Amino acid sequence: MRILVTGSDGFIGKNLVESLKNIRDGKDLRHMIRKCAIPAHLEIMECTGDSPDELLDRYCKTADFVFCLAGTNRSQQAEAFIEGNTMSVAKVLELLKRHGRNTTVMYASSIQASLTGRYEGSFYGESKKQGEDLVRRYGEETGAATLIYRFVNVFGKWCRPDCHSVIATFCSHIAREEPIRVDDPKTQLRLIYIDDLIEELLQALDGRPSGSESGYAMVKPEYQASIEEIVALLYRFHDIRQGGCLPSLEEQSFEKKLYATYISYLPQEDLLYPLMTHMDERGSFTELIRTMTGGQFSVNITRPGITKGGHWHHTKTEKFVVVSGRARIQLKKIVANADGQSDAAIDYHVSGEKIEVVDIPPGYLHAITNEGDRDLITLMWCDECFDQEKPDTFCR
Repeated sequence: MRILVTGSDGFIGKNLVESLKNIRDGKDLRHMIRKCAIPAHLEIMECTGDSPDELLDRYCKTADFVFCLAGTNRSQQAEAFIEGNTMSVAKVLELLKRHGRNTTVMYASSIQASLTGRYEGSFYGESKKQGEDLVRRYGEETGAATLIYRFVNVFGKWCRPDCHSVIATFCSHIAREEPIRVDDPKTQLRLIYIDDLIEELLQALDGRPSGSESGYAMVKPEYQASIEEIVALLYRFHDIRQGGCLPSLEEQSFEKKLYATYISYLPQEDLLYPLMTHMDERGSFTELIRTMTGGQFSVNITRPGITKGGHWHHTKTEKFVVVSGRARIQLKKIVANADGQSDAAIDYHVSGEKIEVVDIPPGYLHAITNEGDRDLITLMWCDECFDQEKPDTFCR
C-alpha cells in the first residue's frame, strides 16, 4: 500500500509518518491488537514544501491513499494562505486526475473554514474553505472517497512554539521560565490531542473513520478549556515538578494529555533533576515520585544485617518490592483476635531473583531485614504522601 503524506515535516505530518513507520516496521502493538486491515508492507511517500514537483508527480502516479496535511497558517498576506492551503491541494488533485487515479484523499481543513463568528473574514479560513471545495469536486468527478476534517486546536509533542499552537507556545515558555502573553484569559478553546487525531487518521486509512457531522469527519474526544485554565494547569505542572510530584493522570483526561505535552517541551538540560536522599549508617531512603491522588513511590537501601521499620500505621497501606538482594519482611498484627489469641509473626523471605509484592496492611507491625551480604534495594509504595504533621507511624 502506497501512502502519500504532504506536509510530512509539519506538526501533524511528523506524528502521522512516525506512526505509519511503526506499523510498517511491526513495532505498533496497538495496531496488532486492533487487527487493522492496514497492510504491514507500507510505502510511505513524504512530501514537504521543498520537495520538487517531479517527486510529487511520481508519488501521485501510484498513491493508494493521500493525506493532504500541507498548509500555511501564519502569514500577513492572503496570497500566502491561498498558495499554501488551496493551491497545494489543487496540485495534488490535478496530478491524481492526470494519472487516472481515484485515490482516497484526506484533507486537513480547519474550524476557521466555517467563516462564522470570530472566524468571519479569516484569510486562512477562506483558503481552507476553497481547499475543501476542490476536494469535494475531485470526489464527484472521479468517484473517489474523500474525507475532510475541520480540525479545532490541536496540541501535543513536536508542534512548533510561537507559530502553530498557543499551547505549544505556553508550554515552551513556561518550561523555560519565560514570560507569556495572555490577551483574553476567558477565551474558550476547542481542543484535540495529537495522538487522538493520529488514531483517527489511521482508522480512516483502515476504512473505518469515526463518523461525520454536517459532512465533516470527526476526531474524538474533543476538550474545551479557557486560556486561563490551561495556563493555570501549566504553571502547576511547572511548580509541582520541583517537588517531584505528578498531577492527576486519569486515563483520557485533558490534564493527562496536557501534562504529556508540557513535559515534551522541557529543555533537555532540565530533564535530569536531583532527589533528596536521607542517609545514615543503616542505608538510605529516597522519595522518587509523589502523586496528587496515588500516594508516593520510594526506594529504600538497607545495609547487610540491618533491620529497618518496626512500626505500624492506622490507615496507611504500603507495598514492598525487593528488586536486588535478599530480605525478610516480617508482619505481626498488633491486636489480639476475637478469641483473645495473638497471631504469630509472619516472615516473608523475598529476593530480587523473583520479583514479588508484599502488602503491608494497616494495624500490622512490619520490619524489613537484609539477609544478604550486599545492599538490599527495595521499592516501596505508600497510598499517601508523607506528611510530617500527620505521619500515621507508630513504633512498638
